[in-house]
Amino acid sequence: MPKYVYEFTEGNKDLKDLLGGKGANLAEMTNLGLPVPPGFTITTEACRHYLEHGRNPDGLDAEIDEKLSGLEEVMGKRLGQPDNPLLVSVRSGAKFSMPGMMETVLNIGLNDESVQGLAAQSGNDRFAWDSYRRLIQMFGKTVLGIDGELFEGAIEAAKRAKGVSDDLHLDTEDFKGLVSTFKGIVAEQAGRPFPTDPREQMDLAIAAVFDSWNAPRAVLYRRQERIPVDLGTAVNICSMVFGNLGMDSGTGVAFTRDPASGQQGVYGDYLANAQGEDVVAGIRNTVPLGDLEKIDKTSYDELMAIMETLENHYRDLCDIEFTIERGKLWMLQTRVGKRTAAAAFRIADQLVDQGMITREEAISRVNGDQLAQLMFPRFDESAERRRLGRGMNASPGAAVGKAVFDSYTAIKWSRSGEKVILCRRETNPDDLEGMISARGILTSRGGKTSHAAVVARGMGKTCVCGAEELDIDTKNRRMTAPGGEVIEEGDVISIDGTSGEVFLGEVPVVDSPVVRYFDGEIDPTSFDADDLVRAVHRVMEQVDAERRLDVRANADTPDDAARARRMGAQGIGLCRTEHMFLGDRRQLVERLILADTEDEQEKALAALLPLQRDDFIGIFEAMDGLPVTVRLLDPPLHEFLPDITELSVRVAVAESRGEKHENDLRLLQAVHKLHEQNPMLGLRGVRLGLVVPGLFTMQVRAIAQAAAERVKAGGDPRPEVMIPLVGTVQELEIIRDESLRVVSEVAAEQGVELGFPIGTMIELPRAALTAGQIAPSAEFFSFGTNDLTQTVWGFSRDDVEASFFSAYLEKGVFGISPFESLDLDGVGRLIRIAAEEGRAARPGIKLGVCGEHGGDPTSVHFFHEVGLDYVSCSPFRVPVARLEAGRAAARG
Repeated sequence: MPKYVYEFTEGNKDLKDLLGGKGANLAEMTNLGLPVPPGFTITTEACRHYLEHGRNPDGLDAEIDEKLSGLEEVMGKRLGQPDNPLLVSVRSGAKFSMPGMMETVLNIGLNDESVQGLAAQSGNDRFAWDSYRRLIQMFGKTVLGIDGELFEGAIEAAKRAKGVSDDLHLDTEDFKGLVSTFKGIVAEQAGRPFPTDPREQMDLAIAAVFDSWNAPRAVLYRRQERIPVDLGTAVNICSMVFGNLGMDSGTGVAFTRDPASGQQGVYGDYLANAQGEDVVAGIRNTVPLGDLEKIDKTSYDELMAIMETLENHYRDLCDIEFTIERGKLWMLQTRVGKRTAAAAFRIADQLVDQGMITREEAISRVNGDQLAQLMFPRFDESAERRRLGRGMNASPGAAVGKAVFDSYTAIKWSRSGEKVILCRRETNPDDLEGMISARGILTSRGGKTSHAAVVARGMGKTCVCGAEELDIDTKNRRMTAPGGEVIEEGDVISIDGTSGEVFLGEVPVVDSPVVRYFDGEIDPTSFDADDLVRAVHRVMEQVDAERRLDVRANADTPDDAARARRMGAQGIGLCRTEHMFLGDRRQLVERLILADTEDEQEKALAALLPLQRDDFIGIFEAMDGLPVTVRLLDPPLHEFLPDITELSVRVAVAESRGEKHENDLRLLQAVHKLHEQNPMLGLRGVRLGLVVPGLFTMQVRAIAQAAAERVKAGGDPRPEVMIPLVGTVQELEIIRDESLRVVSEVAAEQGVELGFPIGTMIELPRAALTAGQIAPSAEFFSFGTNDLTQTVWGFSRDDVEASFFSAYLEKGVFGISPFESLDLDGVGRLIRIAAEEGRAARPGIKLGVCGEHGGDPTSVHFFHEVGLDYVSCSPFRVPVARLEAGRAAARG
């Protein structure tokens, strides 16, 4: 039979799949000889069996009995023993950290008898009854599903009755009263009394932790963080140690480096006379960890030594939870800590300099999503700003939006296109969806280790915590600044997660230093470059040395091409010629569409030719010496004509006035003629080149003439002609042969040698499945993953994203939009087939991607694995693609 329960002494940090992150790390600390309260872990395998079958696996209960007996022997007391009770915590612990998303129950084993024993053993009646009310409160909410506000309301009522504002001012009799009130709430809401049998409490708590894996907020968090759904959670049963025994006790969270900035030092929060949930929940404001040295120097010194041990052992930033029980330090958890993007790059660079990791390992510690966050704009410090207050800089960035005071409003307004800042006294796991919807998070309570701060850092959201001077009134939906200024819901505020400042109104933003570095404005070796820019530069040097994939850009103008080159692009993978037909040139396209004779068509094309040629000259000059893949006209012609409704109204109004607008009438007839029920699947791409004589040859002639002119000017143009929407090799061959003829003509006319590859865009399933037939006639394939996704799934992106994508994401049909990250099972499989069959038919064929998936981190790893030659994406995402291409190569 499989083993379902492991003592802390039996595991290690490499067993995260089986014991979860918390259990594996508790075992590792135990093996290191650190002071960890004894306990045991129930495996993720047990959880998966429970979730699948609705019951514990055979043998689990017996294993729990055995491990519990061993724990009782070590501790010298039994679970819930009336005169000297062993109390335990029951905590979740998945492979990947999911802060606050799943359940925890503390003080299991207390009842009306054992609370007396706890009071006698501790010599502290208040502590014992406080612990008892905490158990009933957590058990009621977590295990029995009772609304937590009912318990919070009872506590607030008790404080009001006594005329106090803090839990610390409640005494033994107050907590006895709360225990009685809480029992009444449980009986009324759950239809059963609070269970007094300690083992029943533990068993029900274990089941609740298992069930919490599928709680809505946990599902949402996994979807947001792309955590697999089938992992399950382990359950950790740990003997209780108490930080709420008096002012010589306390609890805290520590980081071996600052998780917001990455700077080395003493970072964390401490709360005297409290349990761990008080710190994480942010319901009482903590003191900085450094203050512990004055409060309890012995424990502080021991903690500092343990933190150094753990960081050296894990070779990374460690996030640590600890409790001090009457001067005795206990370690309750450690893990490799979540960090902001800036901290990730700084820490990786520091660890290399300190000899703890290699430069190759450093690039595995950062990712493209983090780099993208560093490229977001920052507030302009020189702009006029009206400061409302200041809190802790919990998660950096610049966020502007309308103040909202609950998650429901944040979700509702953001779905309507509003930018919002979620303002709360403190957040809790139920706020997760609102936090995802908001541009930033502002709380008046809690520190850098509060729920809001930890979750925001994990998501890359701007967050300011513990802004005590701001009175956030969620009930009346307003916030009051120290000077008395009132910010109502809907008023615009700006929050700076780097400085912790909060401003009224919209503060202008400027480019971040990292963007300025990529743009060539900041020399990373200069005195002006800060440590973040230097860290990013070193990482980029390493990934460029490692990567096999080239990175190109999607660019349609000389300015975009020049910027892409500064960002590190190695050419243009997609130059969309349709963007060259907009603005004033639209009239020339109208003339082409309305032409009744071959002569009129030729005149319209002749007028477009020099304009196209000049466009290409500028782009070839900006990308001199690098490839430029030019896609011939792709969209349907109706997109260049006026809107059918607008045009119909114009014609109708003219006719009612007795006026005649011959051109508008002809345009309307053309619009009706070209109108398609589904233009995405209609007359576009290669079909245009076959149906509209001279259109594609005009474009190829413009490309060839521009290349000839650049050659004469001493340049090194490297155009590549890409024929879009090919579904069969015959379409490609007709356009290819015409194109080769035009190139030869221009070469002869200009007296220069011209030869550039002609290939196709693979964006239809048929093209992917017949790649072996198409490849002999194509010198390259470029996968148009946007259209390939649309045609594989059978939906139009513009139509469906606003209509049912949100429902699909909520229901788990999609983990993430297939337009954001490649659908590996469907679209990815077609790419793999086309790549393999294309290379088999033409071994030297060049393979690339020009959809925006070329800049998505997960997708880039797939393209590397399939063996493509390059990816192409928007200029801004070129650094992200470079980074991920290097990480993919380093991973092997």
